[in-house]
Amino acid sequence: MDNGAGSYRRFLEGDENGIIEIIRDYKDGLILFLNGFTQNICVAEELMEETFVRLLVKKPKFSPRYSFKTWLYTIGRNTAIDYLRRNSKSVNMTDEEMQNILSEKESIEQAYIREEEKIVVHRAMSKLNSEYRQVLYLMFFEDFSTEQISAVMKKSKRQIGNLIYRAKMSLKSQLEKEGFVYEGL
Repeated sequence: MDNGAGSYRRFLEGDENGIIEIIRDYKDGLILFLNGFTQNICVAEELMEETFVRLLVKKPKFSPRYSFKTWLYTIGRNTAIDYLRRNSKSVNMTDEEMQNILSEKESIEQAYIREEEKIVVHRAMSKLNSEYRQVLYLMFFEDFSTEQISAVMKKSKRQIGNLIYRAKMSLKSQLEKEGFVYEGL
């Protein structure tokens, strides 16, 4: 696999299979990343679709300065931020609607994250603030480097390093409250 750059190049040259490969390879991770912004899996799925529509319609130029995945997640992040700006008023939900959303979220997460420890860590991460969730998700679940995370989150490498440290300490504290010790921190 060429990390998506080759598929995107083929798509730009007219091969429709290129975009299909990109969607297949990146949709699940992108949904979970966007869910960190919205805390609503249904909205995250819509934002994922909107991210791919941007690729289809606008065909932005890819620069190999960063990996394709970093570039794609940056577009997704910007899409989520635009959405949050447009919808800054909070929406009240009934308990039943909230339960439906949470059950959908659980089923997707369980399909994506198969190991028991990762599920516990993911739940603990949902209790962290947004930036901590984002940086930990990119680092642990997407295997992004500090440089890639800094590009997605638009912060310096030093800021990301400090953010990672604080996020790990916060996650460790949260896990200890739940009686779980995760050796990866």
